[in-house]
Formats: sequence, structure tokens, C-alpha cells
Amino acid sequence: MPRAYPLLSSGIVRRARRLWRQYGVFWLGAIAVGLVAVLYARLIDWGYSEFRTMQQQHVWAPLIVTPAVAALAVWLTRKFFRGAEGSGIPQVIATLHSKPGEYGARLLSFRILFGKIAVSFLAILGGFTIGREGPTVQVGAALMFNLRRLYPRSNALIERQLVLAGAAAGLSAAFNTPLAGIVFAIEELTRSFEARASGVLITAIIIAGVIALGLNGNYTYFGTIQIGAHFPDLLALAVLLTAIVTGIAGGVFGWLLLNTARWIPAPLRQLHGERPVAFAALCGFTIAVVGLISGGTTFGSGYAEARGLLDGHEHLSVFYPFLKMISMVGSYLPGIPGGIFAPSLSIGAGFGNLLHMVFGSMQLPMLIALAMVGYLAAVTQSPITSFVIVMEMIDGHALVISLMATALIASRVARLFAPPLYESLAERYMKPLPQPAPAPVPEVPEVEAPEPAIVDEADRTAEPEHKAQDHTGNSTENRAENNAENGAQNSADTPRQ
Repeated sequence: MPRAYPLLSSGIVRRARRLWRQYGVFWLGAIAVGLVAVLYARLIDWGYSEFRTMQQQHVWAPLIVTPAVAALAVWLTRKFFRGAEGSGIPQVIATLHSKPGEYGARLLSFRILFGKIAVSFLAILGGFTIGREGPTVQVGAALMFNLRRLYPRSNALIERQLVLAGAAAGLSAAFNTPLAGIVFAIEELTRSFEARASGVLITAIIIAGVIALGLNGNYTYFGTIQIGAHFPDLLALAVLLTAIVTGIAGGVFGWLLLNTARWIPAPLRQLHGERPVAFAALCGFTIAVVGLISGGTTFGSGYAEARGLLDGHEHLSVFYPFLKMISMVGSYLPGIPGGIFAPSLSIGAGFGNLLHMVFGSMQLPMLIALAMVGYLAAVTQSPITSFVIVMEMIDGHALVISLMATALIASRVARLFAPPLYESLAERYMKPLPQPAPAPVPEVPEVEAPEPAIVDEADRTAEPEHKAQDHTGNSTENRAENNAENGAQNSADTPRQ
């Protein structure tokens, strides 16, 4: 009978370990994502308030500060934090759609996480048109990915689930939109829904959202818009026209980012390739000039301007969305860490304000909501995620059908101009890295070596990282794999160190 107690205790320990591996690591990561997302948001808000204070006291200061910050941010990114540039969502997609262990170690490391936060904070101090929501997605994915070390035997499935849960939890905590986090993971990140990951994913999003709510309180990102019980007669026409206008604008924006070689003059392309820091300073100067022309409204993410339009406290020029687009392109081209979610919503709000000149009898907040979802859907070409995000951010359940229709039409119009932005940018990260040239080996005679039969897995792991090449230019590993196509395993199955 005494033997029953050790058996019982050992069974409890094994079950506890199994539960920890199945759920505990994910829950711990979700708590960390929620905390970091809130602290990161406060850091960005404080940085932008400092810039606004400086800009209001010294109107011409951005002409010096913004180019200097741009040069420093690009130098830091290229020198120490390659992989942290841009919004971060393409890096997450590339990791999920390839080898999570290999690409995650390069794009989701703690070094990238630190660089993403630090350099984007530096950029917002310079007044760049960037958002924090996309970077929060990469930060959340990086936090969760690095928890794979808590597993005794991690594998590609665990790593992929960690990255997916961290990215979705990051978006949920950044916008306080838990439903949008789930939809974003399904529609944008994976284009599928794995049943084995669904429960873990949802619980991670809930935990991160609870942490954010506990620190920030229960709030909606853009407040609550008031929509009457009766919709205007021109609502269907407004949905169609808004979707077409924002779809064209968002499609043009995506085309500009994906086809820089077709519209940037050759001298500027050469400057970008040979002297990227100087190119960044030039972009910063352009952003500063546009900011001065707009009266300071194009600096930053644009959250305050969009919120002011929805509340009726802000009156923006009809040129605001176009100037904001110029500033947004200039912020993205140098490769500075920063997202496009919040700026896209602000540009959409500007188009809603512009369309109010056509539909003067309609409520301005209704047009702004439609234009925000239309432009965001056009830029991301993820219509379901876009309308769910906007619906949750403005508590606009009464407009759900109109928001959905606008998002679907705008995304289809944008597809005429450019493919999905995030997926196209992710493909650039999924390209194999160039291998350094092998060191010359004079002792090897210039004769063709005999064809090896089969490369054993143990031999493969024992090979040096830089593989020697024969005189035909083909690596010896590639030749061995071609001759042993049915016997040798793919190099992706090599055990990770």
C-alpha cells in the first residue's frame, strides 16, 4: 500500500508537466505579450507627445530633427537590427510559411525585439508617420517564439503555434480588439485555421487582452460613434463610392511600395543603394517639409487626427489624406521600423472627411468609419480583418453590413493595382540568404571528384557551415542530394542546436 503514494505523486507530476507544456508556456507568453504591448504603447505615446511639444515650441525644428533621426534610425537598423525594419508583419508571415526555427532565429530574436522597440521609439521622436500596431505583432511573436526553449524537445509545430499565438495576441493587445486578433491570425498570417492550435490561440489572445484591459481599462480605440436607428437613403451609394475611392488610393499606395524601381528616379535609387543613411535623411527632410505644409497634422501615426474627426473636434484640410500618404511612403521607404495600421486608418478618416463634401446629408462619423475600413482593407487586402478591427475600435456593430461591403469592394479594387502588400513583402524574407564564397583550397586538384552515393544524416550534421564548391560551381551537398534523392533527408530536418 505505501507504494501507491509514490506512483500517485509521479503520475501527478507527469500530468502537471504535460499541462505546462500544452498550456502553461502559451499562457506565460500571453501575459508577457500583454505587458510588453501596453508598455510599448505608452512609450510610443510619450515619445510622440515630446515631439509635438518640441514642434509647437520650435516650428522649424523638424527640418533638422527629423532628417537626423532618420539617418540615425537607418544606421542602427542596418548595423545592428537587420530584420526589424518595416511593420514586422511580413517577417512573421515569412516565419510561419517557411522553417520557423531557422527564420525565427533570424527574424524573431531578442535582439530584433529590442531593436524594434528602441528604433521605432526613436523614429516617433522624429515625427515619422508610423504606427505601433504592426511592430507589436512582431514583438509578440518574438516573445512567444523564444519561449520554445522551455520545451525539452521543441519542433516546427510548436514553434509555429507559438509564433501565431504571439502575433495574434500582440494585435489584440495593441488595439484592444480580441476578435480581430483571432481573425487576423486566420486570414492574414496563416490563411487557414488549425484545430490543434485554435484553443491555445484563443486563450493566448484572451489572456493578453485581459492584461491590457487591467492596465488600460475598458476602452475602445477610437471611442464610440453614435449612429441613429434610421440609415440615410444614400448609404448604398456612399458605400460604393467610398470603397472605390479608398480602394484606388490604397492600391496606389501598395503599388508605390512594391514598385519603387519604376517610379523613383535613378539617382535616388543609386543613393538608396550606395548611401542608405543619406537617403534616409532626405526622406526625413521630405517628411518634415510635408509636416510644415500640413500645419503639423501629418506627423506621427495620425491617431489624434482620426479621433478628432470622429469626435467632431478636428477640422482637417481636404488635402490631408494625400499629404499623409506622402509622409507615410517617405517613412516606409528608408526601412525604419514602424507599422502602417494606424496611419492607414488616419488616411482613411481623411478620405471620409473629403467625401463628406459629396454626401453632406450623411453623418460625418459614418463616412469616416466607412473610409477607414475601406482604406485599411485596400492596403492590407485582408477585408475581414479590416472590418472587424474597425467595428471593434468604434463599437460600430450597427454598421457591420456596410463596413463589410466597403472592405470587400475596396480590397478587390486595390487588387487591380497591386498584390497583397504583406504577402509580397514576406516573399522577400523567404528568399534564401546568399552564402559567402568558400575559402580557396590549393591542395584540392582541379579534377572532378567521384560522385558520392548517399549522404548520411550524421555526415550532414558534421559538415562545415560553408560548403566547398567544385569547379562547376555546384556545391557538394547539392550534388549528393541530387544523386540520393530518395535516400537522403532534406537539410531542413537537421536537428537544431
